Amino acid sequence: MSFVVHSPYQPAGDQPQAIEKLTRGFLEKKQNQVLLGVTGSGKTFTMAHVIANLNRPTLIISHNKTLAGQLYQEFRDYFPENAVNYFVSYYDYYQPEAYIPTTDTYIEKETQINDDIDKLRLASTTNLATRKDVIVVASVSCIYNLGSPAEYAQNLLEIMEGELIQQQTILDQLTNMQYSRNDFEFKRGTVRVHGEVIQVWPAYQDFAYSIECADNLIEHIRAFDPTTGNTIAQEKNQQNNRVVTIYPAKHYVIGHGDKEPIFKEIEHDMRERAEFLKQNGKPLEAYRLEQRVSFDLEMLREVGFVNGIENYSRYFDGRKEGAPPFTLIDHFAASAKKFGDGSFLTIIDESHITLPQIRGMYNGDQARKKTLIDYGFRLPSALDNRPLRFEEFLRSVDQVMAVSATPNEWEISYANNEVVEQLIRPTGLLDPIIEVRPKEHQIPDLIREVLLRKQHGERVLVTTLTKNMAEVLTDFFNNPEKLKPFADDLEKETGIKVESYPKVQYLHSDVDTLDRSDILDDLRLGTFDVLIGINLLREGLDLPEVSLVAILDADKEGFLRSAQSLIQTMGRSARHKEGKAIMYASKVTNSMQKAIDEVTRRREVQRAYNEKHNITPLSIQKPIRNKMIDRVKDEPEDTYHNDSEVYISIAKGKRILLQNIDFSSLTPVEKQEYRASIEARMRKEAREMNFELAMELRDLLAKTDNLG
Repeated sequence: MSFVVHSPYQPAGDQPQAIEKLTRGFLEKKQNQVLLGVTGSGKTFTMAHVIANLNRPTLIISHNKTLAGQLYQEFRDYFPENAVNYFVSYYDYYQPEAYIPTTDTYIEKETQINDDIDKLRLASTTNLATRKDVIVVASVSCIYNLGSPAEYAQNLLEIMEGELIQQQTILDQLTNMQYSRNDFEFKRGTVRVHGEVIQVWPAYQDFAYSIECADNLIEHIRAFDPTTGNTIAQEKNQQNNRVVTIYPAKHYVIGHGDKEPIFKEIEHDMRERAEFLKQNGKPLEAYRLEQRVSFDLEMLREVGFVNGIENYSRYFDGRKEGAPPFTLIDHFAASAKKFGDGSFLTIIDESHITLPQIRGMYNGDQARKKTLIDYGFRLPSALDNRPLRFEEFLRSVDQVMAVSATPNEWEISYANNEVVEQLIRPTGLLDPIIEVRPKEHQIPDLIREVLLRKQHGERVLVTTLTKNMAEVLTDFFNNPEKLKPFADDLEKETGIKVESYPKVQYLHSDVDTLDRSDILDDLRLGTFDVLIGINLLREGLDLPEVSLVAILDADKEGFLRSAQSLIQTMGRSARHKEGKAIMYASKVTNSMQKAIDEVTRRREVQRAYNEKHNITPLSIQKPIRNKMIDRVKDEPEDTYHNDSEVYISIAKGKRILLQNIDFSSLTPVEKQEYRASIEARMRKEAREMNFELAMELRDLLAKTDNLG
């Protein structure tokens, strides 16, 4: 199936010439091009039309989950008939395995996986294995080890009504594909059995299959909604039978066949490494390594999986020491060869941030693992479970489009200066007016500006240098008593009466992945009026209602106040016809001057174009898109009464007072739910240093364990 763009708009402004130049360049086999597009010029729309013109599978890499989520929503709307996927790290909480020699502290790997994101990741690779019209919007997690695409594609279960097959054979194959049997709690990635009926819920979709067997014959296959049990319509083959293909529940599978030679190789390397450690005066480390690897091998032989299996991926993939791991990019290459001529497109969004991030991933990963290896916690093969080196990444991608409002010199030179500029916005909007104001009174001045815009129904973004400042400022703005004197002064000065006070929210890295997109939607909806943050307010936030960007401490030279960062930050107000950027500073730094000069240059080009074509600027009108994932949010957990009563979320939309729980009356399934919820809450309180409550929850968790 071909890519088809669905949109009520046609390319306008600088978009038509950019689309034509980029498309022609890639068809002429240019490997790298740069799209320099100002904020609000419709770079995403241009990217969509280039994808449709080339008709190739496309990987879009973003530098953070918030922007990746926004891009996913946009491309999902542009390509409703095609497979648009979201691929980011699926951890809500991630503590990597580590060892601190100075304190002899071993930190075990600890994770909390977001099942919704895991489903979207698995849907990405499943679509790449089954169709050619695939777009994947990914974070830099796409350069991490994902397992062989060949093993993934081969480890599938294809069944058909009327097929002769033993029920146990189906269950064994599902087990090999990392599906777990759970007859009590049916969720994605699990199997349950009732007599001769097997129910399996694929890890990458929202519906499950019921497979009815009799005398080793598959009599009926039914797709159904696991929540309601309602049947979902299915297609049939030419013989009028239903056919189902189920892909693995996890990306890393070790496949079929005799794995004993691989286990022998691991054992050989273990003995060799243990002997090396002994000869270097490390008998304890040698013993530790033998115990760890022997246990892992026993688990692999018995159940085919072990926590930390990725550390042995080099053996199962058949890779040589030091060879690059298989990543999502390899799945793209395999899909492009299977369904086309082997060509695929990689778009690096906000390349000035994303490329340095890709470049820096490898070294940090290797430093942590080398310590584990030196002290006998892992074999040297763990080093090959890693992200790609930057040069490996460049070799693995095919044709590349770097997209940014402020591209670095590196990507411009790498593209042989093949830069396509997109400075004119379809709406005729100009880059924002810039003002530099003294920072000695930046907070009172900011309050005045926020109050004014609140009365006009406009939104404000504020960037600070620290998380603490963002939170303190948020608390201040959300206190009407503190704002009242400023409102009274504003009324005396301008005659404008403050009818209502602004509602303020902050956004930084501690906010959960999926909540970030919801916060941005709430800003647009007017649930709150001001968003305060740090670096997360820079690239790609599509907020047409924002008329003011305020940059506090703009003269603090550094990454967050570089010329590129300032241009990007000020660009957040360029989607509003009254757009303004205020930099609070005691002096104009070199970075500030460069940013002011470049924004002024672009504004003059835009003004001249509008005058020539008699265009009146209009604010962008953009609908708020559907959520990435339909979620029912838990009610707030942090509810206390008399400092002793604590509510905890047990299921979506369901809270219960801990003191009211009768553990002896719980079913096995309910006990499992309570344990998981209590443990998650305990870890959350510990991270936030609420140690007394965390200890209470720990004791409560021990109580549930004693009850079985």
